[in-house]
Formats: sequence, C-alpha cells, structure tokens
Amino acid sequence: MILQWIQFIVAAIFIITGVITLILATFGVNRFDRALNRMHAAAMGDTLGILFVLLGLIVIAGPGFDALKLFLVVLFFWVASPVAGHMISRLEATTDEDLGEIEVKGHEDI
Repeated sequence: MILQWIQFIVAAIFIITGVITLILATFGVNRFDRALNRMHAAAMGDTLGILFVLLGLIVIAGPGFDALKLFLVVLFFWVASPVAGHMISRLEATTDEDLGEIEVKGHEDI
C-alpha cells in the first residue's frame, strides 16, 4: 500500500512539473516578439514538458510493455523536436529581412 502511494506521489510530481513547464512555454511563445525566440520557448516546452508528463505516465504504468511504448514516444520527441526546430529557424533566418544583427553564413547553398 505504501509503495503505491509513493508511486502515485512521484508520478504526480512528474506530471505537475510537465504541465507547469508547458504552461510557462505557452506564456513564452506569446510574450516574445521574434519568431526565433518564440520557437526556442516552444521547443523547450515541447521537449521538457512532454518528457516530464510521459515520465509520470511511465511511473504510473510500471514496468512493462506500456512503459516501453511511452519511452519510445519520449525518444521520438527528443529526436524529432530539435530537427524540426532547426529547420524552422533556418527558414526564418534565410527569409526574414528584418532579423537584425544575426548573420547567416552559408545561406547561398540553401
């Protein structure tokens, strides 16, 4: 009985931390002016928030096939999110004329 409560508390801490991270990332996306700053806030919320929520679900699921599937979802997000963020930032850096003092090197071969 005590182990179930400990499992519940650990899972709740992970899930609450993930939800708070996602909420803060939402405020960051709405507050920043430039697209690159917004994208950074969204990527951090996406990576950390989903990681903590899915870790909480893994703790609830316990060892087994469901936990393995949730871990594979975490792994997919950790691989796909930086790649997608890089592609969006590269597009923004090459197409925005008012980007400021950021110098993009090697953008001729894009």
